[in-house]
Amino acid sequence: MVVVGNQWGDEGKGKVVDWLTDQAHGVVRFQGGHNAGHTLVINGQKTALQLIPSGVMRPGVACYIGNGVVVDPSHLQLEIGRLEAAGVDVCSRLHISESCPLVLPSHVALDVAREARRESCGVGKIGTTGKGIGPAYEDKVARRAVRAQDLKHPQRLAEKLRETLDLHNFMLRAYLHADEVPFASTYARLLELAGLVTPMLADVGDLIYKCHVRGERLLFEGAQGTLLDIDHGTYPFVTSSNCVAGNAAAGSGIGPGYLDYVLGITKAYTTRVGSGPFPSELPIDVPGTVGHHLHTVGQERGTVTGRPRRCGWLDTAALKRANIINSTSGQCITKLDVLDGLAEIRMCVGYRLDGKVIDILPLDADDIARCEPMYESMPGWTQSTAGVTRWDALPQAARNYLDRIAELSGTPIAMVSTGPDREHTIVLQHPFGV
Repeated sequence: MVVVGNQWGDEGKGKVVDWLTDQAHGVVRFQGGHNAGHTLVINGQKTALQLIPSGVMRPGVACYIGNGVVVDPSHLQLEIGRLEAAGVDVCSRLHISESCPLVLPSHVALDVAREARRESCGVGKIGTTGKGIGPAYEDKVARRAVRAQDLKHPQRLAEKLRETLDLHNFMLRAYLHADEVPFASTYARLLELAGLVTPMLADVGDLIYKCHVRGERLLFEGAQGTLLDIDHGTYPFVTSSNCVAGNAAAGSGIGPGYLDYVLGITKAYTTRVGSGPFPSELPIDVPGTVGHHLHTVGQERGTVTGRPRRCGWLDTAALKRANIINSTSGQCITKLDVLDGLAEIRMCVGYRLDGKVIDILPLDADDIARCEPMYESMPGWTQSTAGVTRWDALPQAARNYLDRIAELSGTPIAMVSTGPDREHTIVLQHPFGV
């Protein structure tokens, strides 16, 4: 089963993956890097994960990082250290593809310097996390990446690192007017980290295939969201990888025939971090307004960067696009409880663009920026939905809202999340069929 975000990320995938791993034998990350931020709340205690699959919080569940992920070994060390300090066994259960490109300090330097240059030139920031993810993917595509398998071969590592740093430092010095990244200390640090990483390196594709042969249930965990996909998102305001369901196969080393269910995670409203068009956006800094309500009640700040998330009404025209791209089997609607107390609930059901009415998100970011949203209104509810675990215990107005989401987006609702804890979940159709 594949779990993907159906919006611009931050939909609550981490909690859903953690909940589903109660029935899974393994969890696979297949794209992105530590620019992802998955916050889990278990018995009231928060845990923020960025690189390690969310299944790590379930004892006995195997965790896989596929070849489609870019890995910063320094961050990996920090994340493992935090989890192990909290009593979570990580290293014996984590398997990392040898083909994963490494995120180097020079990638981070390039990422930060480029964003600064865009801002100083008046072009406007893309809104990256500054973690070096984009430059690492660039090196992968250019066939010059330093990969995890290189950590096993010190001489080869030195040769590839020197060649890569020569190019990066030229760009930093001559074009971006930023400080260079030294070879010696970078190489020494990678050799130090090799002792941690290399015991976890594996042929992840083969391991996953063997799990399939044994009839084990695997969960493929996407990061970011469909509308941030490098090909299908609001380009250029996107992430640097394919975060749609189809990449679960290519990013982990197995064929698409082994993927049997796609669960799209959809927030009951819409948020976005960083720059880019957002048709249904509302102002968040005016107390008493709906945007301020969504931002404050929803505690909408990025897990990785802490940046305030932009907020707006649910956009079902964008959701329709996401469901088509992912061939979504079912949806999980999250953070329904944030809408509690609103007298009126609105949803964007289409747009006016150049005198035409369209009911699906356009493909061109400039067109999206010119879209005039068209809204449909529904009555809100005053009762609390927080922590509700049964469909029939929801207010009728909330059930009507959820039914309308399914109708407009063309995909049934399988689950509803009514709070951050594992147990705050309504199940209409279990994705694993149990």
